[in-house]
This record gives sequence, structure tokens and C-alpha cells, in this order.
Amino acid sequence: MASATPHPNPLPAGERESSFERRQFWLLAIFAILILGIGIGLRDPWPSDEPRYTLAAKQMVESGDWLFPHRGVELYADKPPMLMWLEAASFELVRNWRVAFMLPSFLGALGTLWFIYDLGARLWNRKVGRYAAMAALMCIQFVFQAKRAQIDPLVVFFITAANWGLLRHLLCGPNWRLYWFGSFCAGLGVITKGVGFLALLMLLPYAWAAVRRWNGLAAIDNATWWRWSLGLVAALAAIALWLVPMLLAARSHAGDPVYGAYVGNILLKQTAHRYANAWHHLHGPLFYLPLMVYNWLPLSLTYPGTLPRWWRSLKTKDARILLPLGWIVLVLLFFSASGGKRDVYILPIVPMLALITAPYLEEMLAKRWLRALGALFLLLIGGCMLGVGIYALNAHPAFATRLAYDRGFEGPADSLWWMCIVIGAAQWLALAIFRLRRAHYAIAGGMLALWIVWGAWAYPLLNDSSSSVGLMNRVAAHLGAQDEIGLVDWKEQNMLMLDRHAMDFGFTAPSSQQFTRGVQWQAAAPARRWLFVQETAMGDCVNRSKAINVGHANRRDWWLFKADAVIAGCVPGSVADEEVP
Repeated sequence: MASATPHPNPLPAGERESSFERRQFWLLAIFAILILGIGIGLRDPWPSDEPRYTLAAKQMVESGDWLFPHRGVELYADKPPMLMWLEAASFELVRNWRVAFMLPSFLGALGTLWFIYDLGARLWNRKVGRYAAMAALMCIQFVFQAKRAQIDPLVVFFITAANWGLLRHLLCGPNWRLYWFGSFCAGLGVITKGVGFLALLMLLPYAWAAVRRWNGLAAIDNATWWRWSLGLVAALAAIALWLVPMLLAARSHAGDPVYGAYVGNILLKQTAHRYANAWHHLHGPLFYLPLMVYNWLPLSLTYPGTLPRWWRSLKTKDARILLPLGWIVLVLLFFSASGGKRDVYILPIVPMLALITAPYLEEMLAKRWLRALGALFLLLIGGCMLGVGIYALNAHPAFATRLAYDRGFEGPADSLWWMCIVIGAAQWLALAIFRLRRAHYAIAGGMLALWIVWGAWAYPLLNDSSSSVGLMNRVAAHLGAQDEIGLVDWKEQNMLMLDRHAMDFGFTAPSSQQFTRGVQWQAAAPARRWLFVQETAMGDCVNRSKAINVGHANRRDWWLFKADAVIAGCVPGSVADEEVP
């Protein structure tokens, strides 16, 4: 299954790098580490997802149960445990949750960049490899997600690793070990988020190209057909690393329906059922098209140049473009076919998009139109940031006051607006230094400034309110050394940021049920037990004059009280509440 014409610029296995190329590679590596790593250790997990995964990882470390993630007393079945495992393992290494919770995303993003650098270098040359990595770094959504401790950067890593192994086999091979490695990584992607199998869709454009004898395909012997099936074995073996022990452990809890519900939820409801009958994030079939423009700026500025160049390459039967591009289209169709859509679902496309953009970047950067688009991008983003910052500082509009309240700032949010001004000024300064002729350097400098300010300034500024650490410190200030606390209608960051063990009464249970259980628990030791409750869950069942309003955080108001504040017999949200004066 191969074309007689290989790709024209393969990287010979024994080619030695020049000192210039080595310098360029390490400059790129330092640039990537700085952009992706700045801010690690300067903040705690932020909602919506980060505290959930870190709390589950912390409970793994504390309980020793690594098979079944927990959120308080409940099993957490929305996602497989890969990210939680890696966060827990990172903590075991560094013993600091502020660092540990961000390490998987940081290392995963660096690994993703290396895979596309290596593919670019082998399929074209080392300069193209550097362009590929830089193209991904010049995608705002890629970096923004890489600087968050969510599952998406990790699944992007495993899917890109799978694509690397498959493409090394299909275009640079044959190399069956790398094919099996890629298939194994696809399986790891499945136990990360469920969609890792999408990497194997790369075989469809390959099969199409092989039948039509496209240029650049590896000379793979058809007599080795049985080796293809071992790819499925490798993928299943990776999935089995988690699935088999989990099912065996669940079977040992056969008398507990909670574990049976966990298995059904994570294997069916959160995968096939969620895809076929999505119950939230519902959007139309064209939802992703505009996102691929503005979420992927400034990389998306290259579309006017890459689209015709891809077309010309396809007409010359260049498989190096067909396979990644065909895979991108298939993944886009897959996610567009489901009613449930989120912008991060298509993030795994970005590395392959960067890879097939890179061969044409040098040529396009020599064109005035792309440099002009880049300059316009910096002018607009810089102008918007400057305008918002200056306006908010001088006019004190209602939105600025509201934002300060929602963020829980003790005083005015002037630092936030000064941060906007600095970011905007940096964009314009970069453009002034490099001008139109080197607008691509200005974009790189502007993006570096953006992420440095975001990591080194925004993280410390927003952390107390975003992570609830400020709120939970105020809670801790009211508790004695021997006091206990129970959580009602709580959020993951509340339990995570407490300085002591907390009792909870379920997370997904109805808030009225949580409140009733909490009051019963508190009544058993009223002198030393407190309840921490979201205001909406209290109803009229708490005498506010005997309770403590501990503040507003994460767009919610929170209260702390002892048993003497509880109105006896009252259940929030029940008919009985209406009879309470």
C-alpha cells in the first residue's frame, strides 16, 4: 500500500543538526516553557472543572483508593480517572498541590509541541518543525487550555501522540512499533476522556490514498495485514489498564448499587448516550465554524493562504497534507453530528492544523497580506484592552462595579484594569518595535506579553476569589481548633480550600435533603459543629441574625451557623416553609 513517489524532503535518520538549528530549537523550547509555564504555583484550582479534578486527586492520595474517584462521599463518574491519577502522582512527587495540579497540562502541552515539531522535521525539514510548534503556540485557545488543569490538554496530548505514531508509520515507515504505540496512545486517550479513539480515524484517509497511490506513503507490505489488527489490540490493552481493575473492584462491591451505577454511568451515559442524546450545550451543526476563526487567532489568520495551498497540494497527490487534513475534516464532522457541542471538543484538531500550516508559513510571511493581518490583529486586541482599561479606570461604569462584586474584590478592581492597559500597551509596543515588515515577531512578542501578564499578574490577583481560598480562610477564622464543619449545597473549591476535613451530605443530592441531613449531623454535637451553606439552600430555615454571612464568592452568597440559628422542623423548599413566619 504505497506510492512509488516518496515525499521530497524526508529527514534522514542520521542527519546531524547544525549549531544554528540546535540554538533555534532550544530558543523555541525556552519560549514554549515560558509561555506555558509562567504562573505555575501562583494560584489554586479555579472553577468550573479544576477544583473537581484536584479534589478527586487529593481524596485519592488521602484514602488510597485510586480506582474510584470521589467528590466528597459520592463517587465521581463523569470522567475516567486519568487526569486525577496524574495530578495525584504529581503531588506525590512535588508535595505541593499548587504546582502538582497544573503539571499534567503543562507537560502534556510541551509533549504535544514536540510531537508536531518532530513530524514537521521528518516530513519536511527542521525549519518546518519549528514553524509547526510555533503555529500551535500562536493559537490562543491552545495556550489558554494548556494553562488550565482540565482534561482537554491531556486528551490533546494523547491524540497527538497517537497521530505521531500513526503518521510516522504511514508516511515515514513502515514502522510497526510506532503504529502500535500510536494505537496504544489512542487507548490512553479513551481512558482520559473517551474520544481518544478519534486518532484512529487517520487510517481512513490513508486507506483512500493508498488505493489511489498518492505520493509520500510508506511502502507497507500487504502480506503483513495481521499486524494492522494488533493496533486494535494495543488500543484495547491501554483501555484495559483501567477498565479491567475497575470492573473487578466494582464486582467485589456487588452488594452496593452505588458501584453498579458508577459503571453504567461512566461506560454508557457519559459516552454513547451523551453523544447521541446530549442534554446540555446544545448547538446547531455549524457551531464550530466561527470558533475555528476567533478561538484560534492568530493562527487562523493564515486561512486565506493555506486553503488554496492545501488544494494545490491535494491536486499533486501529496499524502503529507491529505492525511492530517482528512483527519481534521472527519473529527470536525464527528463532533458536529452530535447535538451537544463545546468549543474545547475540537481542540485536538489544532496540532494537526499547525502541522499542515507550517510548510507554507515562510512563503506566506513574505507576503504583505499576512503581515498586514497580523498587524491589524495586534492593533485591534491592543486597542480593545487599552480602551476597556482606560474607560473602566476613569468612568467607573456599572459593569466594572459588578465585576468587582462577582470577583469578591475587597476594594476597587483598579488592578484588573491596569492589567488590561499593560496587555494592550505591550501589543502596540511590539508592533511599534518590529513594524509591518516583521509583524510575525510582533505577534510572538505580543502573545508572550499576554501570557506573562496573565500568569504572573492575573493569577495572584484573581486567585482568592476564583479559587474560594479567601472565602474559606474567612470561614476558618470563625472555627476553633476542635470545631467541625459540614457542607451543604457546596462546590468543590469549598471542600478543597478548607484547612480541615469537612463532612458533606452528598453533592448531587437535592439541597433540601443535604440541609436536613446536615442539621441532624449538627444536632449530635451542637457546641462544636458548624454548617457552611449556600444562601439559596437555606430558605427561611435559618435565623440570619444568629448566622454569619461569610461573603460572596463564585457568584454566590455563603453563610456559616451553629445549631441555635436553625429553625426547628423547617425544610428548605418544602410546603412547611410557607408556614414559617
